[in-house]
Amino acid sequence: MALLTPVLAPAPAGPAPTVVPGSAPAKAARDTAVDGVRAILLGVVVLLHSLMVGVSVASDGSPILRNAMEGWDGFAPLTWILQIMPLFFVLGGFASYTQWTRQRAKGATAGDYVAGRMRRLLLPASGAILATAVVLAGLVVAGVPADIVATAGFRISQPLWFLGVYLGCSALVPVMVRLHERHRILTVAALAAGVVTVDIVRGATGVTAIGLLNMVFVWLLLQQLGFAVADGSLDRIRRASLSVIAASAVVVAGVLILTGAAPADLITALNPPMAILVLVGVAQTALFLALRPRLRAWAAGPRTAAAVGWINARAMTIYSWHMLVVVALAGALLLSPLTLPVPLSAGWWASRPLWFAAVLVAVALVVARTGRREAARETPSIPVGTGRATTSALLGTAGVVTILAAGSSPSGWVLGAVLVTVALRLARAVRR
Repeated sequence: MALLTPVLAPAPAGPAPTVVPGSAPAKAARDTAVDGVRAILLGVVVLLHSLMVGVSVASDGSPILRNAMEGWDGFAPLTWILQIMPLFFVLGGFASYTQWTRQRAKGATAGDYVAGRMRRLLLPASGAILATAVVLAGLVVAGVPADIVATAGFRISQPLWFLGVYLGCSALVPVMVRLHERHRILTVAALAAGVVTVDIVRGATGVTAIGLLNMVFVWLLLQQLGFAVADGSLDRIRRASLSVIAASAVVVAGVLILTGAAPADLITALNPPMAILVLVGVAQTALFLALRPRLRAWAAGPRTAAAVGWINARAMTIYSWHMLVVVALAGALLLSPLTLPVPLSAGWWASRPLWFAAVLVAVALVVARTGRREAARETPSIPVGTGRATTSALLGTAGVVTILAAGSSPSGWVLGAVLVTVALRLARAVRR
């Protein structure tokens, strides 16, 4: 980690000077490497969640909706490719640093920045959450078995953990950037110590709930790493050294797995987050920096740039709506006359390419339509007080946590939708 110390916005194309508080950062173009990788990571998230949805029919004719990956031995090694959340938060930190330092240089306050982030994150989420609440309530009224409704609500709710954590990380950006500029090594050391301490105490006591503290330490630490990428601090590291850093992080992660300190399934390591995710984030960041020149060239192509631009402009809309679309498609399969293959069978695997294609097309269509409505609801940038912006962030996070805790029940979604709607309202200052 010492070698590296000195997933949503424009980024500088090359080494950026360290920003002194109160000074204006140098004007820079978009970083096509960051844009391109963020688009890829979002696609991986959608495909991973699509892979997890398994639908079939029991011998008595009752529908089954479950996580198809549960119990499959091949999933653990696959997660070493599909677990991209650490890099997602690093690049999110990159984007947040760039946004905040530019806005600050133009005279924006912390409240302005936080309120803007809340609007950007909660606007697409509020529509998806409200739609899910309506759909689940409709299923109950239609007489769909309670266990199917509960499973659907639970599956749709699970990806929202990212929104809850990202809301918190975004609200803390002004504070964390100040710490990065003034006490970067101490800040990283303190967060890393917190990550390790939580894992040790959790392992020693067996109390899983203690691990929830790493929702703060792990993701803020990775966000700080993104700050270091954004300000150019890591550009001095040579490619050979980056390879050594990546390999070393993987070796340490392997030791944690072999000693039982971390699971081999990196998706399991998300709930609650563990130290191994930081190591994965370090390795992924080192590889990203080593491949950055090639990634820039690839993402700068006209067709690639057009696709990347479309995806990134609708990133939160895609993330907020994709699971509802996936579960809706799964429900359509259950209602269809088709013979559904058993999850993980040869026939099921053979049908995955067609399933992925259907998901991507359906998500694109839904996002294109909802995106237009969200654009129409966007409000101009109006100054918002820090207290109001903070309250918005707290209520938005509370709404997401409510859904995560009670997402199996339509009432949990309704309450979450109310809290998120109020949070969005607070983030929109009213002209007088």
